[in-house]
Amino acid sequence: MTGGEPGTTRRFRGPFARWPRAADAILAVAAFLVTVLLVDGPGDSMAIRPIGDLPIAVLLVFAAVSAALYWRRRAPLLVLGLSLGSWLILLVSVDADVDAHLGFVTIIALYSVGRYVTAGQWAKGEAAVVATIVVVNLDGLGDPTPWWETAVFGGIFMFGAWYIGRRLQLRAERAAQLRRERAAEARRIVTEERARIARELHDVVAHRVSLMTVQAGAAKAVIGTDRDAAVAAIGAVEEAGRQALSELRDLLGVLRPQAESDDLGPQPGLTDLPRLAEQFRDAGLDVSLSTDGVPDVPDRVDLFAYRIVQEALTNVLKHAGPGALAQVRVSAGGGGIVIEVVDNGRSLGGQATGSEPGGHGIVGMRERALLLGGTLDAGLRPGGGYRVMAYLPTGEETLS
Repeated sequence: MTGGEPGTTRRFRGPFARWPRAADAILAVAAFLVTVLLVDGPGDSMAIRPIGDLPIAVLLVFAAVSAALYWRRRAPLLVLGLSLGSWLILLVSVDADVDAHLGFVTIIALYSVGRYVTAGQWAKGEAAVVATIVVVNLDGLGDPTPWWETAVFGGIFMFGAWYIGRRLQLRAERAAQLRRERAAEARRIVTEERARIARELHDVVAHRVSLMTVQAGAAKAVIGTDRDAAVAAIGAVEEAGRQALSELRDLLGVLRPQAESDDLGPQPGLTDLPRLAEQFRDAGLDVSLSTDGVPDVPDRVDLFAYRIVQEALTNVLKHAGPGALAQVRVSAGGGGIVIEVVDNGRSLGGQATGSEPGGHGIVGMRERALLLGGTLDAGLRPGGGYRVMAYLPTGEETLS
C-alpha cells in the first residue's frame, strides 16, 4: 500500500548518524594523523612526514585542535575558533617554516558550523566563514601563487564546506518540522474522530438507552402487583430498543458517509469476505484470501474485522493501483483474531511505490481496533509494499 506519505522509503543511516560520538572520536584521530603525517610533495603529490620532524609544541597544538573535533556537534563555533587561532599562532611563530597548516581540521570545523549552529547563531556562523577566508589568505601570502588565486579558490572551497553543512541542517530542520506537522495532524484526526463518535452516540443513542433502563426498572417494580403496567413498560422498552437500533444505523451513515448503499440490511462480517475479495478482483486488484480456522466471534468484532479488511484493500487499490497483489489472512490467535493485509506495492505498470497512505483510512482502522481493546500496526514493508496487522480480542469485556 504505497503512494502518498513521505516519499518515505527507509533512509540509509551512516556511522555518523548511528554512532555519532564514536564516529567523531575516530574522525578526531584521523584528522590528527592526516595533519601530522601528510605534507605536500613535489608538484601536486603528497608525502609522508616523519613525526620526529615536528617540534613538540607544534605536535601538541595539532593534538589539541584535532581532539576538539570530538565536540564539533555541541560547540562548533568554539572548535572552529580554536582551529583558526592555532593556525594564526603557527603562521606567526618561529615554526612557520614547518608545513604546519591546519586546513584539514578547519574544513571539518567549518562544515560543522554550517551543520550544527542553531538558527539564532547563524550570524556568528557567517562571520566565522569570513574569518576563515581571511586566515586562508594570510596563509597564502608567502606562496608563489598569485594572491587572487588563493583568495578565490580558498574562499570558494571554505565557503563550500560551510554551505554544504548549512544545507544539510536546513533539510534536517524541514524534515523534523514535517514530522511534527504529521504527528499533530494524526492527533487532530484521532481527536476529531473520537469526539465525533462520542457526540453522536451521546446525542442520538444515550437518551434511548436511558429510557430503556427506566422502563425496565418500572416493569420489575410492578410485575408482581400490576401485570398490565409491567407489560406496558416492557413494550416501551421494546419500542425504545427498535428506535435505538434504527438511530444506530443512521449514525453509521453519519460517521461513514461512503458506506455501502445497502446499509439498512444486515451488517457484513467475516463470512462476507469472499464476496468482498471478488469485488476488488473485479476492480483490477489481485486478492488472495485465507480465513481458515476463524471461530465465531461477537457481532461487533465480526463487523469491525470486515471493515478493517475493506479499508485496507481500498487503500491498496488507491495507492498501489490495479494489478497490485494483496494477500488477506484472518486467523485465530491470542484469545482473538489476527488480520493481516499485505501488498507488493506494484501496479500494472510494474513500478513500485514507496510511500505511505495518508488521510483518515489508517486512523479509522486503528480506532476500530482500539474500541475493541485491540491493536493495529501499519507501515511499509522492508521488501516493498505495505502491511496492515490488526489484533481484535473476542472477549466479552472488550468494549468499555
